[in-house]
Amino acid sequence: MTKLRLAQRFSNIILASESPRRADLLKQIGLEFHACPSGIIETHSARTSPAEVVEELARMKAQSVAQNLKQGLIIGADTTVVINREIVGKPKNNRHAVEILRRLSGIRHHVITGVTLLDIDRKQEIVWSESTLVHFRRLRESEILDYVESHEVLDKAGGYGIQDSAAAFVSRIEGCYFNVVGLPLARLVDNLWELAES
Repeated sequence: MTKLRLAQRFSNIILASESPRRADLLKQIGLEFHACPSGIIETHSARTSPAEVVEELARMKAQSVAQNLKQGLIIGADTTVVINREIVGKPKNNRHAVEILRRLSGIRHHVITGVTLLDIDRKQEIVWSESTLVHFRRLRESEILDYVESHEVLDKAGGYGIQDSAAAFVSRIEGCYFNVVGLPLARLVDNLWELAES
């Protein structure tokens, strides 16, 4: 019953995202919420670390949605893929997605998600990021092409979704699986409790 008690502490939860994967994750842990996309354009500076980039984008998304509200708890998040400290992000088109997956083939990369919890009522904010190391097996060219042709890849960091058939690309991960999907659930719940009990 823990998830129900936590949900009762927040009467109005807003997910500042249109990601169906993040919505599914929040439903999975029993949270009731409304989705309200922020409209923030995801850009980054090469002068900041990948973790700082996703944290700042998550904060911007939450604050953008908060401007139109008087109460509630806003969850902002941003996920990116990083190869050797280079932010890859979402592909521009299917051809770019193929290029990214070719780069990911046979190597390991980091998936980093930045999250902001913005409690308008308590005027409190928690911002953090989580990193998961993902190892890809070596992919055949036909696998890459078939995947890109049969899946929606433009809305996914790195051009793949670990929750769909790209699961077969992954030989192992080190860290939180749900972080790769789009939200680090264990850390999210810990920080929700921190806000609820403060």
